[in-house]
Amino acid sequence: MRLFTSKSRHLIGIDICATSVKLVDIQRQQGIFHLKSYGIERLPEGVVVDKLIVDTEAVGNIIAGLARRCQVAGSDAAAAVSGSAVITKIIDMDMVLNDVEREAQIRLDADQYVPYPLEDVNLDFEVLGPSLINDEMVQVLLAASRSENVDQRVDALTFGGLQTKVMDIETHAIERAFGLMADNLPNMPELVALVDIGHNQTTLYIAKNGEFIYSREQLFGGSQLTEAIQNRYGLSAEEANISKRERTLPDDYYPDVLTPFIENTIQQITRSLQFYFSSSQYSSIDHIVLAGGSSSIAGLAGMAQQKLGVTVSIANPFTNMTIAPHIDNEQLVIDAPSLMAACGLALRSFD
Repeated sequence: MRLFTSKSRHLIGIDICATSVKLVDIQRQQGIFHLKSYGIERLPEGVVVDKLIVDTEAVGNIIAGLARRCQVAGSDAAAAVSGSAVITKIIDMDMVLNDVEREAQIRLDADQYVPYPLEDVNLDFEVLGPSLINDEMVQVLLAASRSENVDQRVDALTFGGLQTKVMDIETHAIERAFGLMADNLPNMPELVALVDIGHNQTTLYIAKNGEFIYSREQLFGGSQLTEAIQNRYGLSAEEANISKRERTLPDDYYPDVLTPFIENTIQQITRSLQFYFSSSQYSSIDHIVLAGGSSSIAGLAGMAQQKLGVTVSIANPFTNMTIAPHIDNEQLVIDAPSLMAACGLALRSFD
């Protein structure tokens, strides 16, 4: 299973995360991207833990249901392993080597780059461009992941009736989706912070002129809000999630539970940015984009903009696409921030 290679064929993007499976099907019509269908299906608790799939068959069943609903059963698909499960390294190699020779050379030198036995690893590479140190060499991006990380996802998709043709890296998929939005941000910002607020983890990506130059993960996410709701109202995790989504909580929810969570989120973003500023030449950013399931919480973007003094917008990689008539546009705007990885994976069709 290659991490990068895609022989331009139609691929469905499948993003398996801690709480749900997301599916995106993008086509190209008259040169314009067209969102044909998408779906999000919640996963039972404990099926995916720390980005590892614990119950492959359960995830496969969810994927199968989603694929039927989105009318893509039996399709080829692109999935992703999380960035923390992948070792990436940029190496300089002789320009004249072909891909077969390059791979042989990488495998020969692999123990310099990969701290696992080669038979336990899925490995791939991609030529990035000219070397910065020698005109007769090229820069090559090497990526390696433990085979179990890749195999779990391939097996889940197989159970779901889909064929995995590409295994990508989550960060690369998100960067690809961000590329669709970068040119539309107001005032052409040079330095943008993309804050991906997931279930257990928030990741700060810094993009310069549309390309990611920095990322940092921290343990904080929407699960803290779910736990606060559980504790406050004596609900199960499932009930808390449903109440949160359907906004059926008592009147004191906004001042007593949601507002402290929003303030805490902004504090975490501030801390992450300060950490970045302390280790880079920059001391400010031009724009913040919020992504992930918790980013569309009512009031978060407005309060973040007010407290951080920077324009804040909510991610929507589908802004410039035509949308299939059966898709509910209002629901899509709510779901879009959490579909960044799935969208970026679907874009692999057009490499």
